[in-house]
Amino acid sequence: MTPPEVSREVGPEVAVRVSALTAYPVKSMAGVDLDVAVVEEQGLRGDRRWAVVDPDGVKVTAREEHALLALRAEPMEGGGVRLLAPGSDAVDVAVPRGAASVRVGFSGQDRAHPAGPDADAWLSERVGRALRLVWQGDAVHRPIRPDMGGQDGERNSLSDAAPLHVTSESSLQRLRDWMVETALERGEEPAEPLRHDRFRPNVVIEGAEPFAEDGWRSVLVGDVPFRVTMVCDRCVMTTVDRAELSTAKEPIRTLARHRRWDGATWFGIRLTPVLPLAADAVIRVGDAVVPG
Repeated sequence: MTPPEVSREVGPEVAVRVSALTAYPVKSMAGVDLDVAVVEEQGLRGDRRWAVVDPDGVKVTAREEHALLALRAEPMEGGGVRLLAPGSDAVDVAVPRGAASVRVGFSGQDRAHPAGPDADAWLSERVGRALRLVWQGDAVHRPIRPDMGGQDGERNSLSDAAPLHVTSESSLQRLRDWMVETALERGEEPAEPLRHDRFRPNVVIEGAEPFAEDGWRSVLVGDVPFRVTMVCDRCVMTTVDRAELSTAKEPIRTLARHRRWDGATWFGIRLTPVLPLAADAVIRVGDAVVPG
């Protein structure tokens, strides 16, 4: 799923590095900035191992409930999370390894462990509907779908399509420029510059040409090798303003003008670790990024 005009050649003079790392302990909640991240088969340690479902086990994301983006989960020792919201008491949630699993509706995974009534009540009160917090068990092998570039033996967290998502500083700046052009053409006031958090990347890179990542097949981040599974198709989540929790037309409107093919709009790439992973696999802000 790469545009046919993109070259896969990367000049040796280009120095590409990691400029930011982020984990999202609970799917659809705000992220946590990291300096160092341990890499596991299903992604960064502590990234999207927790998620929100309704009482019937149907997944609930910020696509439907924008209020989730205003909530935050900090990782705790042992894999638990601390749930935080402005003006609210925090709730510490331990990993529910002893809890019987419940049915959930994630593709490739139909069972998860419930966090318990305290976490559920905290979530339900702040979002305004009955919700449950669930945890992906350590032994769960959730595959990456073949139509999303997955291969036999690869695993995913509760992320939509792949263990890691990467965006580029130069690609975002190009998109910002396009958005200003679009606004001026329509007689609109240009919006505030878009930030990477609209796209919820795990890794932000700097030093590459705009959209060079479209043509990469593999990436070495520090000493850790990854395979590119696909370019990332974008959804309505990117149109939700993180401060106002309201939706607008951007950036999908502008992406559709410049980055539309195969019936979707595209920004960023998805990665999966190359197995087997070293026991001490870590990536850091400042690590060199070598595409292949």
